[in-house]
Amino acid sequence: MASTARVVNTEMHLYNFAPLAAIGLFSGAVIKDRKFAFLVPLLGQLFADLYFQLFTSIQGFYDISQFFVYGGLFAATFLGSRMSQAKPLSILGYTIGASTLFFIISNLGTYLTGLWGYGMSGFAKTYVMAIPFFKNTLIGDMAGSIVLFGAYFLLQQALIKKLQEAKA
Repeated sequence: MASTARVVNTEMHLYNFAPLAAIGLFSGAVIKDRKFAFLVPLLGQLFADLYFQLFTSIQGFYDISQFFVYGGLFAATFLGSRMSQAKPLSILGYTIGASTLFFIISNLGTYLTGLWGYGMSGFAKTYVMAIPFFKNTLIGDMAGSIVLFGAYFLLQQALIKKLQEAKA
């Protein structure tokens, strides 16, 4: 899902609309095997990067800032692993937190490349220039959280119903 969402959204020029932080958050909250929980979003990102590198004119592997993108996904997954109960209000708060963490960490990597300069003015400009992307990140992560946690909840309810019917 992570790879597909990134590829489709990039091809449609909907940058940062892919629900990457939501996938990390969901993986951290739901997958009990912590190693696997962290691998899911990171591998999704890696597969999309490989696709871009091998099959498109878009650079799949670029500068140091890419490590910060992966770091942002790691942070979102870690945040999800701290979610005690997946209730709608907590999912909303954690999704906003994961999107914000991803924004802060990934754009720190952009700042370190010097794209918008160094010093406080470069630091400020980096984050100001990233605000339109943050909007897409937040929308994509909100939609992703609704789909992932919603589907998970519905699946749980269906399984519980099946078990109750089997016992009856």
